[in-house]
Amino acid sequence: MQFDERQQDLFELEEDYSLAHCISADARMGKGIAVQFREKFDLQSLQEQAGQEPLEIGRCYPVGRTLNLVTKAKFSNKPTYLSLTQAVESMRTVCEEQGITRLAMPRIGCGLDRLKWEKVSIIIQNTFADMDIEIVVCAV
Repeated sequence: MQFDERQQDLFELEEDYSLAHCISADARMGKGIAVQFREKFDLQSLQEQAGQEPLEIGRCYPVGRTLNLVTKAKFSNKPTYLSLTQAVESMRTVCEEQGITRLAMPRIGCGLDRLKWEKVSIIIQNTFADMDIEIVVCAV
């Protein structure tokens, strides 16, 4: 695994990167970077799915080039390190199944969700340690 943190707009990366972010099981995506994800990548299908049956906490749902990590039940809740770890592990499985070798994300779980990047970064690096993948974390 190659892990790189840089000051860059996530959405300006090349098209061959899959882009990951955290969402709630209700798929509201009404604040933070999730709003940009919803608008740029038309994630209406996730919202429709969540309206029929809630998305599962701890799972990663791929839609197009986005990887949507469900880390909490409602948009107003906060994730735990356990729910984030489960979602990151699910994301690894999706990457393996889909042959994803370039992955980019913001500092997931650390903006509005208030987890500590020092811990989240270790979770990500440990989960992907033995995988042939490039991970870019974009902060602006």
